[in-house]
Amino acid sequence: MAALSTLILLLCAAKDVMPSSPHWKPTWPSYRVPVILPQSTLSLDKPQFDAEARLEVVSPCGPACHKSSPLPTFEEVKNYLSYETLYANGSLTETEVGIYILSNGGDGSRGRSRTKRQIYGYDSRFSIFGKDFLLNYPFSTSVKLSTGCTGTLVAEKHVLTAAHCIHDGKSYVKGAQKLRVGFLKPKQKDGSKGSNITNSAMPEKMKFQWIRVKRTHVPKGWIKGNANDIGMDYDYALLELKKPHKRKFMKIGVSPPARHLPGGRIHFSGYDNDRPGNLVYRFCDVKDETYDLLYQQCDAQPGASGSGVYVRMWKRQNHKWERKIIGIFSGHQWVDMNGTPQDFNVAVRITPLKYAQICYWIKGNYLDCREG
Repeated sequence: MAALSTLILLLCAAKDVMPSSPHWKPTWPSYRVPVILPQSTLSLDKPQFDAEARLEVVSPCGPACHKSSPLPTFEEVKNYLSYETLYANGSLTETEVGIYILSNGGDGSRGRSRTKRQIYGYDSRFSIFGKDFLLNYPFSTSVKLSTGCTGTLVAEKHVLTAAHCIHDGKSYVKGAQKLRVGFLKPKQKDGSKGSNITNSAMPEKMKFQWIRVKRTHVPKGWIKGNANDIGMDYDYALLELKKPHKRKFMKIGVSPPARHLPGGRIHFSGYDNDRPGNLVYRFCDVKDETYDLLYQQCDAQPGASGSGVYVRMWKRQNHKWERKIIGIFSGHQWVDMNGTPQDFNVAVRITPLKYAQICYWIKGNYLDCREG
């Protein structure tokens, strides 16, 4: 009974107060998230790195299918949130976690699929050109993975991305051991150091500067799952760089209900494969949601997988507007809607439990991860 009561607490959304004033601003809810702490770590055999990197994952289970799925047990949730850590030298460990409820909060529910993105009617994507945009926040937080995906800077040395960009659910992909993260920078022209080209009609050419990844965390919920099972809810990974990137980063936050998002919209930027070398920005309405997934029809192509999905809302405690990442773009999905196939693009929501886990990976201290 104790475990059942704890699970119910984990799956209950934290209460948030949304003012009814006509001057109401879309406000970040206050969450008291659970605590996730490592319990034991054991060494695993070195992986083979033999999987092909896939920028698309397909699942036939849509919102109705996910909503009708049984909730996982408390022990299953702990297993899903346990994780593997891959180090640059090829060594691999598995860490079991404990979940503790010190206050309200938590969401350990299920969800599904992701795959590559496609275009819905008129292409509403915007290519971002020129260092005046590319090197400024929030676009500067988007980075490229050497496996072909996108990631987002979430701390001084950490990048959030999709798990499928480095692991296919069964094995690590080729290149995961020597994974690198690329930062767009202006190409330095010979003899033109410090030159001002803002009046040029041509956009300034950019290049990637690469930083090696020190270690990678992937939840077991993804590793034990597959494209048609629970794994889709856990399609996220955190990369730790070998050195700080020295750019402004975007904080993570617990995903509010879609009805509380400003205009019901989300935003993200990624390196879509059909526009090589370009950073592509888009925004769109959320069409549906489950506990773990957001369904929308933002235009995108392979390569955008792993992009941080963010919104800008009012932070009441700090009296300012703040952008936060509330999900990770996963990909494209066909859904059977009353016998008619309909396609969506899917993002994995950052639930209170996932926030607690990712935040601990970044901070290494649960005391800094109590407010989502």
